Amino acid sequence: MSIDIGRAASFLAAHGRVLDRRRFALLAGEATSRERGAVLAAVEGYRNGDGGFGWGLEPDLRAPESQPAGALHALEAIGDAGPETTPTTVRLFDWLDSVTLPDGGLPFALPIANPVACAPFWVETDSEESSLQITAGVAAQAHRVARFDERAKGHPWLERVTRFCFDAIGRMDEAPFAYVLSFALRFLDATADTHPEAHDLLRGLRQYVPADGAVPVAGGAEGEMLHLLDLAPEPGRAVRDLVDDDDVAADLDRLENGQQADGGWAVDFTSHSEAASLEWRGYATVSAVAVLRANGR
Repeated sequence: MSIDIGRAASFLAAHGRVLDRRRFALLAGEATSRERGAVLAAVEGYRNGDGGFGWGLEPDLRAPESQPAGALHALEAIGDAGPETTPTTVRLFDWLDSVTLPDGGLPFALPIANPVACAPFWVETDSEESSLQITAGVAAQAHRVARFDERAKGHPWLERVTRFCFDAIGRMDEAPFAYVLSFALRFLDATADTHPEAHDLLRGLRQYVPADGAVPVAGGAEGEMLHLLDLAPEPGRAVRDLVDDDDVAADLDRLENGQQADGGWAVDFTSHSEAASLEWRGYATVSAVAVLRANGR
């Protein structure tokens, strides 16, 4: 089995956002400083004057206001561009600090003035309640950036949000929602190199990870689920100790076989606008190629 990089590039040329085309170019070509800078420049188009990110950077949250979900995607792109750094990271951490709730967590979403083409779960959330799902997702990407950006590593917000996530994960006493599990595992994996307690918490979450890593998304689209590589995408990381090598290989086969005739990868969840549908496919295509290449495929 093999994937067709040329067809993937053609799919993104026809349907992908500039950001995902730049991320793909960085992934598929030589990772020069110029290409890394191009990724950083592309993500800047979604930044607001307050230092946060909006404008549909999260495809199903198309409102312009800065949102924690926008921060998650922005930090993912900034992490892709590493070790190239940007002052945008510190400004984003400052914004995140300004919207972090008193307990140290982030709300799932902040108020949205115009909900057109935004998924209902973003619009209907309580902005005064901390969400482990979004907080762990943002914090995982923040720690990924902090591996190469000393200004990010030393920012006080990072310590504050890290403590919230450790405490919230430590209180888990039943199987969490699929995305909560996924982001909790990603967070613990991202902190495992610098925080010994992450390893104990990872072992505690093992009981919620099925042998094949497939976790159904309750309330999602028919057949929607997260897979092993959504939970543990990178080889050589601490989270891989929770899964079997043969199961990883089987899920790599699944992902490799997921390339569609048009060159892109599909998603199994519901998109809430035609634009989001295409944007998610572009995002999924970059993610699939990144995971397969990282795992030697």
